[in-house]
Amino acid sequence: MKERSWFQLEASEVMAILASDGEKGLSGKEAERRLAEVGPNQLQQAKRILPLKILLGQFQDFMVLVLIGATLISGMLGEYADAITILAIVILNAILGFIQEFRAEKSLEALKKLAAPAATVIRDGQQRTVPAKDLVPGDLLCLETGDRVPADARLTEAVNLEVEEATLTGESHPVKKKTEPLDGEKVALGDRKNMVYMGTVITRGRGKAVVTATGMRTEMGQIAGMIEQVEEEETPLQKRLAQLGKLLVVFCLLICALVVVTGVLRGEAIYQMFLAGVSLAVAAIPEGLPAIVTVALAIGVQKMIRRNAIVRKLPAVETLGCATVICSDKTGTLTQNEMTARQIFCDGLKVQVTGQGYDPRGEFEANGKKIGRGNKTMKLLLKCCALCNNAGLKKDGTPLSGLFRQKNGKASSWEISGDPTEGALLVLAAKGGIWREQVEREERRIGEIPFDSERKRMSVIYRQDDGVSTIYTKGAPDVILNLCQSVLVEGKALSLTNELKEKVLKENESMARQALRVLGIAYRQLSGDERLEEADNLEHNLVFLGLVGMIDPPRPSALKAIQVCKQAGIKTVMITGDHQITARAVAEELGLPVGAGQVITGVELDAMDDEEFASRVKDISVYARVSPKHKLRIVKALKQRGEVVAMTGDGVNDAPAVKEADIGVAMGKTGTDVTKEASAMILADDNFATIVAAVEEGRAIYDNIRKFIRYLLSCNVGEVLTMFLAALFALPLPLLPIQILWVNLVTDGLPAMALGVDNADPDIMQRKPRHPKESVFSRGLWRKIGSRGLQIGLGTLLVFVLANYLSDGNLTLARTMAFATLVFSQLFHVFDCKSERYSLFQVGVFSNPYLVLAVCCSITMELAVIYLPWLQPIFKTTPLNGYHWYLILMVAGWRTFFTAFIHYLVKPIGRKLIYLKA
Repeated sequence: MKERSWFQLEASEVMAILASDGEKGLSGKEAERRLAEVGPNQLQQAKRILPLKILLGQFQDFMVLVLIGATLISGMLGEYADAITILAIVILNAILGFIQEFRAEKSLEALKKLAAPAATVIRDGQQRTVPAKDLVPGDLLCLETGDRVPADARLTEAVNLEVEEATLTGESHPVKKKTEPLDGEKVALGDRKNMVYMGTVITRGRGKAVVTATGMRTEMGQIAGMIEQVEEEETPLQKRLAQLGKLLVVFCLLICALVVVTGVLRGEAIYQMFLAGVSLAVAAIPEGLPAIVTVALAIGVQKMIRRNAIVRKLPAVETLGCATVICSDKTGTLTQNEMTARQIFCDGLKVQVTGQGYDPRGEFEANGKKIGRGNKTMKLLLKCCALCNNAGLKKDGTPLSGLFRQKNGKASSWEISGDPTEGALLVLAAKGGIWREQVEREERRIGEIPFDSERKRMSVIYRQDDGVSTIYTKGAPDVILNLCQSVLVEGKALSLTNELKEKVLKENESMARQALRVLGIAYRQLSGDERLEEADNLEHNLVFLGLVGMIDPPRPSALKAIQVCKQAGIKTVMITGDHQITARAVAEELGLPVGAGQVITGVELDAMDDEEFASRVKDISVYARVSPKHKLRIVKALKQRGEVVAMTGDGVNDAPAVKEADIGVAMGKTGTDVTKEASAMILADDNFATIVAAVEEGRAIYDNIRKFIRYLLSCNVGEVLTMFLAALFALPLPLLPIQILWVNLVTDGLPAMALGVDNADPDIMQRKPRHPKESVFSRGLWRKIGSRGLQIGLGTLLVFVLANYLSDGNLTLARTMAFATLVFSQLFHVFDCKSERYSLFQVGVFSNPYLVLAVCCSITMELAVIYLPWLQPIFKTTPLNGYHWYLILMVAGWRTFFTAFIHYLVKPIGRKLIYLKA
């Protein structure tokens, strides 16, 4: 069917265009014909990649191929343990990569689950239930409370119909529907009051609608198409490590070739130099780097799970750590997704209501003072809120008595059943000590006038045991005021003058400007001769009690989280389908900037071309009344400006933007399956503050990756320089091939891995985000690696030359001392790598017990090959005495000893002198 603006047309015109009957619907034969023409009402799935192809793809990475080559070399040298270790690393990384990639493309499968499995339609004049996949354009749907809408449709009948569209539009409360056509060609999705869409839920009333779109032509189908069009990109970490791997391999192979050529040119045996060169290549190429990166990220994932963040892809935490912008949905992410009464106006007082969500604990405050439960007007208003209400309040899913709930209530376990607005009123009454269950022990409901979109009010009639009946009414403030003749002030009914009415209307406007949803509350005692059958006639001469203002409030933790993001140089952007007034009010409460040009709507966004939007996107903090396409455009515009974008969301409408973002974060509790599958990380507690924890963890992991890159490469540079300089100065080989491999095993294993899980620097969340294109060697890392590698190499060679000279050419002793110097130089250096900004003694020697344990294990292994008689012949070593160790430790650890001297002696003395001088 050709796309049309169905919402602009009369329902009868839509029926005529779709050739459907408003009473009988389609015939069975016509439905079959159309089904064959347009296809089933289900979301299509792209052709899946074969699992075997995904698995084989894991072995095409450049570093993986190098590791396989290193495995073969190690096997040729007879170092089978090293070969097995390298092979295990390759297989482990391949399996992890396969699992991540295999699970990453389930978005459409999850999206299909949101489609209704069955639908009620009228065909051949009879109501029947058919599979939702068999719906066709022109089918006449019957919609009831609780139904999931099976296709996009134009309403032909709506009786008190309200639809929950949060998963599609981000609207925080149910939308009231109507059948009248709408004016204008460009009407936002959330404002199309005469349309219903696939995947949304009927929360109240009933209606009929003619199907206008099915399958991939629905709004949800278009979202599915956008998800398919989003291309996967490598994370910044993956890009940096890919560049690093190629650079390291080329550099190491060139240096090793120079060592071999230099040795051969000065007369060394070709076979001996070949073995030395190959051994040095195996040691110099940091084959442990991919494994340590994986382990560091995996441990980071475990930490995040303990902090309620579930990471679906290992690099996700690191990517979020370098995020410069977080685009967050409002409803359920920055707000609690729980309508809450915040203000009351009664007795001439503006009363503030405290408390969080549906937890029935809170206080009433006016002019800075608490209001007790003795206020008669307030008490009667709260009673009306409790009784003129069909919602239910539950704890852990079970309705309990009021007294028991007050005693044991916990914020995390309270929930409501029914309409969110009525639930908010029920909670408000409970905060004042009024529970419907308790009131109904003395009064019973004998009548109800349900809410109607035309009447804009609801009333209930209760009768007390003594026979006195009372009508309680709530609704739109202006409507309620027009039905009132008096107002209750300090327990007395006074005439509702124009002056008083004007005052109430001004308070109503004031609340509305704060984005509060306002209801008027009134009541009247009925006389004995009034007939309950004539219910509509009872709503007159009411006594006005006051106003109640409600809102979906921000999460308390979100305010703090946004402040931390500001401190960390991260911009928070709120994207919502709600109205601009609501979005602005919530943003102000959260501390987001809402000045001129910083809050725009989807309509304003549509009016901008890409160039104008690109120039303004950096200044905009709040987007209101937006559609899924808008969200995707926002994320793309930010990425084009070089930002690393995180997108948090819960609804179907968020999925394309979540997948497009550098890091997609889904809500675990309120999030739809499609958003979770499209995301890289899921927040189990739906708490925006958890994102801050993820940022901190991501920054810490990246710092740790830099730490062990610094450590591994410094050590490898030291090893290569030791051999290269010895060859250059025509010295005997200071290290044998087997010793080089042992150094690689002792120092590149446990210590490097323990360094990868080190604690974060104390100021990690006071730094600006690193540039997304920043090299992993930025901020002087190359200089630190080169200078320390040179020190390690020169120190090892110095000890070798001295030992060889003093021992009259005892090469075994000289090589043993050089061997020990190289190992201990690296083990001292691993502690220096704990922080790039603070000294070892500032961060604490024992702050990482795993590192201390790893170094102790390495020392034990090194001492074993020096002193155990059965290992000495294998490694060509000899026992060392105290003088030997004094020289080794002084050369290997002089920097650490000097740092300790400065920290523990010089600085305290300096501080003391300054204090005495002052």
